[in-house]
Amino acid sequence: MRRRLQRAGLSWYNQSDITKEEIAMQEPIAALPGSDKRVSRIFLGLASPPYTAGEQNKLLDEMFGLGITAFDAARVYKGAEECLGAWVAARGNRDKIFIETKCAHPSVFGRSRVDAKSIRKDAERSLRALRTDYIDLLLLHRDDERLPVSSMVEALGALYKEGKVRAFGASNWRHERIAAANACAKELGLPPFAASSVHFGLAEQVENPWPGACVSVTGEGEQAARDWYKETQTPLIAYSSLGRGMLSGRVKTQDPVTAASLDGFARRGYFCGRNMERLSRCEQLAAEKGAAVAQIALAWTFQSGLNAFAVLSTASPAHMRANLAALRLELSEAECRWLNLESEERE
Repeated sequence: MRRRLQRAGLSWYNQSDITKEEIAMQEPIAALPGSDKRVSRIFLGLASPPYTAGEQNKLLDEMFGLGITAFDAARVYKGAEECLGAWVAARGNRDKIFIETKCAHPSVFGRSRVDAKSIRKDAERSLRALRTDYIDLLLLHRDDERLPVSSMVEALGALYKEGKVRAFGASNWRHERIAAANACAKELGLPPFAASSVHFGLAEQVENPWPGACVSVTGEGEQAARDWYKETQTPLIAYSSLGRGMLSGRVKTQDPVTAASLDGFARRGYFCGRNMERLSRCEQLAAEKGAAVAQIALAWTFQSGLNAFAVLSTASPAHMRANLAALRLELSEAECRWLNLESEERE
């Protein structure tokens, strides 16, 4: 069957020769709390959308054709919500599209903005930019641990009760704060956080790539966080799951010059000796399995035991098609441990 899947292509949406039984095993679609939509395990990240409307619509058409139904945006991603909103309005496919966007990012001067006024202001601006009357999933872009979770939960709850958001959650929050927010939501008669977006992937995050608190659940020190996500099965929408290009395949261990292709954020957050060793092991396993390096790294993420989704930003349908194949690539438990430097044995 594996050969048939490889031969058939990488997205089951347009592959008529794959049986229903094989489709069921691929599981490229999942459910998220608060939504009855079919949500793709891979979100298209829109932090840097194409500049022209023609390019934007072409890209989104192609990604949707591959089976991408989930899109990641934010109020601070310049043009992202406008791009997505214009496309959805033109195609009339709002009922098939899952929109996750983020609000209340700190100001350019670092001022916290997770107050009720800023949350509502951003949410309503997002609704206008997206040309929609509801957001499928609204995430608080950052936390401010000096503030009680109750004030933020109440602000999100008000938008939820008004029907402006179908579900809410957090980005870059520690799991202890999410648990506290869920307890508060229960007391207020509100649903818990539907999802959390943090860094998670085979490449561990060694420093904050961006200013502010960027929460990662990788590395030896975050085992408790991973255990919490595994136990609760809270949907984890992983950003930089390929280490912002570190494990995408463009960096090669035998050609150090290729590391120059990483931007400053990637070099600060993910470029280190341990991740280079992980890359080397991905290269070895990819060669043996006839796969791509990125497919190996993504397969590790999806087989982690966490309820993981991945945000991937690419303007290449071919790359996205290849990424989707990771949902069908099987790794053994021993291979997963070996890839993550937990073992020297992989059989």
